[in-house]
Amino acid sequence: MQSISFTTADNYEIHGSVFTPSIHVKGRIIVAGATGVPQGFYRRFATFAKAQGYEVITFDYRGIGSSKPKTLKGFEMNLLDWGRLDLAAVVDSMSEDGLPLFIIGHSYGGHAFGLLPNHHKVSGFYVFGTGAGWHGYMPFSEQAKVLAMWNLVLPIITWWKGYCAWRLLGMGEDLPRSAFLQWRYWCKFPHYFFDDPKMTGLRDLYQSVKTPIVAANALDDRWAMPVSRDAFVKHYSNTSVTKVDISPKEVGGGIGHMGYFRKNAEPLWGAALNWFDGITTKL
Repeated sequence: MQSISFTTADNYEIHGSVFTPSIHVKGRIIVAGATGVPQGFYRRFATFAKAQGYEVITFDYRGIGSSKPKTLKGFEMNLLDWGRLDLAAVVDSMSEDGLPLFIIGHSYGGHAFGLLPNHHKVSGFYVFGTGAGWHGYMPFSEQAKVLAMWNLVLPIITWWKGYCAWRLLGMGEDLPRSAFLQWRYWCKFPHYFFDDPKMTGLRDLYQSVKTPIVAANALDDRWAMPVSRDAFVKHYSNTSVTKVDISPKEVGGGIGHMGYFRKNAEPLWGAALNWFDGITTKL
């Protein structure tokens, strides 16, 4: 593993890691992570894919992990920038030498791909656990928890700290206040930001995507049930989208929203890499 940095179009520096195989490199994979999840969480997958001949790049979005400022208090950003600027900078940097380029996404990663101005440089996109975020798609018991979090717990913590201190709850990396407020607002809509009348042009962006997509969701992913995935990915309307419903039995136990990249998830990773292999042979 080697450290690497990328400079975005708005001159923000984000930091990542490169996992390069010692054998012939047959392709390159960028990991587009979930909201508030640091790049280290994806190291197991990166090591697995590296052993299969893929060079893998993990990175932290602005405001997260190694790409956050000294303090999040007062740090302003747009949640869309994680895709249209941060991920876009990694794609530009990693697509210069002609190697087949792929993206593995997790949750927010499924949102980020449609925001890219350079998605045409990516040969295939495989995403786990993406969804529209609306509580109405969740089981009733999860709805109650999520609504309490959105409307009571997190607003109080964010007001107190000046940023969304998620780590206090053991739920992930802290988030900039502005990013949290956007996320919470869009999760009020059944189709996320597509239902926000102020977000003009987003439907056209997603309709411009031609890269083939696989969207895989676990049947026990209470935050992103298959119905939630379907409500979001239908906006990738001008490309092939293969939907996969994953039984927890495929990994020998529960998956939930985070288990796609935890220990014992190798069967899921193998399926994604096999799909990338199939695309590579046709290029």
